[in-house]
Amino acid sequence: MNRRSFLKKSIGGLLALIGIGGGTYYYARDIEPRMLQVHQLKILDKAVPSAFEDFKIVQFSDTHIGFHYSVKQLNELVTKINQLNPDLIVFTGDLVDEPHVYQWNNQLIHVLQSLQAVHGKYWIYGNHDHGGYGTEKVREVMNASGFILLQNEHTVIEQNNDRIILSGIDDVMLGSPNLAKALENVNHDLFTLLLAHEPDFADTTVNHPVNVQLSGHSHGGQVRLPFIGHLYTPKYSEKYVEGKYLLNEGKLQLFVNRGIGTTRLPYRFFCRPELHVYTLNSE
Repeated sequence: MNRRSFLKKSIGGLLALIGIGGGTYYYARDIEPRMLQVHQLKILDKAVPSAFEDFKIVQFSDTHIGFHYSVKQLNELVTKINQLNPDLIVFTGDLVDEPHVYQWNNQLIHVLQSLQAVHGKYWIYGNHDHGGYGTEKVREVMNASGFILLQNEHTVIEQNNDRIILSGIDDVMLGSPNLAKALENVNHDLFTLLLAHEPDFADTTVNHPVNVQLSGHSHGGQVRLPFIGHLYTPKYSEKYVEGKYLLNEGKLQLFVNRGIGTTRLPYRFFCRPELHVYTLNSE
């Protein structure tokens, strides 16, 4: 039995064991995966310059289009994001679930193109983006959609003569992450935000001049049970699963996004999909 079959049978058996039947199965498969949560969070850091007070960053992650998540649903998500009027949009990986079998077309590009942010749209690779020989195709689609790739590199975001750093690394599982290269020649006094698909990479990030890491990958476990929590998370999201974590006495803030779509199993239970809306403020 492969891992996918094992997980499916184990979760199905566990749900049956605790006495929830067909109605809950329907809820976990068809209702909760569509119950998007928008989490408004403040990032407080004394390094945030005055011109970036109340600067709004929207993060979305792990759409996994093609596995129980359609371009039509993505279009609804894009409308929601645009209504938030973000200053900056970041996508933290896993656009399509299986790039080698997905039926690529311009509709996906058209939808992603319609995302609007004053200071641009940036993205990083996730493991599914590299998987299935998707590396070049996903990059081609994201470039055509107006997204800028941060693959072991950084960019400077400027506003009213103040600056912050936005950096990104390659995927940890299937890429070649190099945080030192991504931060090369960065002024350590500037507020620095890192995009890293796998959240457990934070244990490496903590040794570098980074204020905030934004990640996805874990899906929050997708299925979470009362008093038990998540049943499974993929490699490199076993330590940091969802929400906010403070590392190195709060010098590094890590935020883990539960993602939009699903993978392996088409269920969410006590683990709704989410958007993160971060507002920068100095302490």
